[in-house]
Amino acid sequence: MSERIFIGVAWPYASGSRHLGHLAGAYLPADIFARYHRAKGNEVLMVSGADEHGTPITIKAEQEGKTPAELAKYYRNQFIETFQKMGISFDLFTHTNTDNHIAVTQDFFLNLLNKGYIYKDVVLQAWCPKCQRFLTDRYIEGTCPLCGFNDARGDQCDQCGKPMNPVDLKSPHCKLCGGEPEFKNSEHFFLKLSAFQDKLSEWITGQTFWRSNVYHFTKHYLEEGLKDRAITRDMEWGIPIPLPGYDSKRIYVWFDAVIGYLSASQEWAQNQQDPGKWRIFWQKEETRSYYFIGKDNIVFHSIIWPAMLMAYGGLNLPYEVPANEFLTFEEKKFSTSRNWVVSLPDYLSRYDPDPLRYMLSINMPETTDTDFSWREFYRRNNDELVATYGNLAHRVLTFTYKNYDGAIPFPGEIDSAGKALMDKAEETLAAVDRLISLCKFKDAIKTAMALAAEANRYLDEKAPWKAIKVDKAAAGTSLYVAICVISALRTIFYPFLPFSSQKLHENLGYAGEVQSAGWKIELPAPGQKLAVPQPLFVKLDEKLIEEENKRPEHTQAE
Repeated sequence: MSERIFIGVAWPYASGSRHLGHLAGAYLPADIFARYHRAKGNEVLMVSGADEHGTPITIKAEQEGKTPAELAKYYRNQFIETFQKMGISFDLFTHTNTDNHIAVTQDFFLNLLNKGYIYKDVVLQAWCPKCQRFLTDRYIEGTCPLCGFNDARGDQCDQCGKPMNPVDLKSPHCKLCGGEPEFKNSEHFFLKLSAFQDKLSEWITGQTFWRSNVYHFTKHYLEEGLKDRAITRDMEWGIPIPLPGYDSKRIYVWFDAVIGYLSASQEWAQNQQDPGKWRIFWQKEETRSYYFIGKDNIVFHSIIWPAMLMAYGGLNLPYEVPANEFLTFEEKKFSTSRNWVVSLPDYLSRYDPDPLRYMLSINMPETTDTDFSWREFYRRNNDELVATYGNLAHRVLTFTYKNYDGAIPFPGEIDSAGKALMDKAEETLAAVDRLISLCKFKDAIKTAMALAAEANRYLDEKAPWKAIKVDKAAAGTSLYVAICVISALRTIFYPFLPFSSQKLHENLGYAGEVQSAGWKIELPAPGQKLAVPQPLFVKLDEKLIEEENKRPEHTQAE
């Protein structure tokens, strides 16, 4: 029986390029999960979009002499191009400045206001005398009053993960000019988050299957008690408050961004010429909703967004929030301001997407921070993708093509070793199926690569390139077994390595898209014509390690 899966993926700020940490944190795991479910024949909707509102965009636009809309459009288009090249298969990637998103957000606001879950109050808001502007929370930095972290932001401390109010920071300063902000009273709208303390506490007790880092963070946060949060700010760029008298205020970006999952689903349905189709992903109980994010966004997706959904009514709560920890770069935190970063457009200008997808999958920061280094990238590509998997496929298919009239051999009786390997392929498919369904992507791809290693051992034992000299039929049988396993690897690796899986699909003589073959082991038909075999991966020169580490955009500023 097919399943219905909704996948919401973190909305990237349209103020800078995406880097490797973003890919490992949210976009790659979401895509692996979506491709796997589509191959199984399940109904999938995966959405995201450019987060185009907020102070970061207005400030970057000022620096570049552009309007916020112009800057946002530039990065939105870059995101779309980059994600396509990396194989991130969104059903819809939109943005928060569409008429549709504005309308859905304003409806959400009014719904909660009318139910009493939004109210007005006065809040101390930071004003920078030197910059002559109100500062949103992320543009105020200081010392966290809870853990003592010196670079906490006014909206959240990245060290302990706790949401902040700027007035609570010790030694606050403006991130832009370094000056000390003044705090002025300003009337704003608040989300009555405290009203959902009991409902959320009861709900989270049933989510014990979540990743331990997400579950325990959420549970501990609830135990400390929920506080109401302001959902509007004094600024000009953003979604207007749908009430008279608030022309100088806008809906706060964190409130409208999470509503994007719903508005994007409705936009997708409109694009399908079926405006009500979004409801099956949001209002049918059997639909499971997954939200792929980085750990700095846990509170918004495990507490605040569920509270908003409870308040609105009639919409599905998250089934799981498989948030990843952070990816570091050469054991240091990614930092665009310090040029310590590898952007995705930069990477794609020199390398293919699948080697990076492999490196980040087998090194995914699922429960702890992990590190990316060029040396490890080089090693993983050459020792594992090329030597273990790519060489297996290429040497078998090349030898077969040359010696068996460009077609898959007709096997004789398959011996116990061959049957054991083919059984191992079936077991691997089942194991990877279970692991991906549980969002355990690192273990899944390790299991897949272990099958490739097992197939290499089988070939070394059978040595068909030697056997063919004395018994061509026996050599053909062992090659047939190997090709069956290679065909299985084409399917098993597909969610992780879509480009090379498609190439292998074509090398094996299949037409169409590899996804259409389904999530099953398809034994190739003896006599099926092969295409002229093409290598799946490119061997890299060790010089890249030194060259990449010397690049200015990868160099830590002092």
